[in-house]
Amino acid sequence: MNIFDIIGPVMVGPSSSHTAGAAKIGNVCAKLMGEKIESAEIYLHGSFAKTGKGHGTDKAIVAGLLGMACDDIRIPDSFEIAKEQGFRFTIETIDLTDAHPNTAKVVMHGVSGAEVEVVAASLGGGRIQVCGLDKVAVNFSGESPTLIVHNVDQPGYITEVTSVLGKQGINIATMQLYRKHRGGEAVMVIECDDEVLEETIDILRNLEGILKVSYYSPN
Repeated sequence: MNIFDIIGPVMVGPSSSHTAGAAKIGNVCAKLMGEKIESAEIYLHGSFAKTGKGHGTDKAIVAGLLGMACDDIRIPDSFEIAKEQGFRFTIETIDLTDAHPNTAKVVMHGVSGAEVEVVAASLGGGRIQVCGLDKVAVNFSGESPTLIVHNVDQPGYITEVTSVLGKQGINIATMQLYRKHRGGEAVMVIECDDEVLEETIDILRNLEGILKVSYYSPN
């Protein structure tokens, strides 16, 4: 625990969970999209759905999707800014089974036609947890540089990916492995101690059997 877990982040209020956390969720979503977002469908669950409007949760998520941090004074005006920038969005409520009360599901559509779906929860104090990515259960905080590698579920890919990172001098802090089913698509979530260069990401994307690589940087 650090001091920000006690006093909360520097933010535009009123709530560290419903406003600051929501803005961070939007910001993480935008970075995972990896390109300009043309439109998005935002679904609010639990307390986000019930009290989010009063706390500005809706405006905070849209602000994050536009690239704003949780202390950006423009957060209350995010709807108007989105309209000016031609960013289209819808906001609805949803019931997500066994999800944290402060959870949002965001489906984004990029200018290239790519689609990314993120499910994330606000844990309080501005901290979040990414729970799902493209319908695969994951678990990471957004506090560290994070690689999300989708690959064919066959032997050898973990070794190849970690070998590339090692050769590039990147130390792995945590690594989690997920898969939809045996022999299908698998996912590695790799939190790193240092930023990962674009050239390293390109090397990973060009490995045989790698289906997709997403990268999140907290900076």
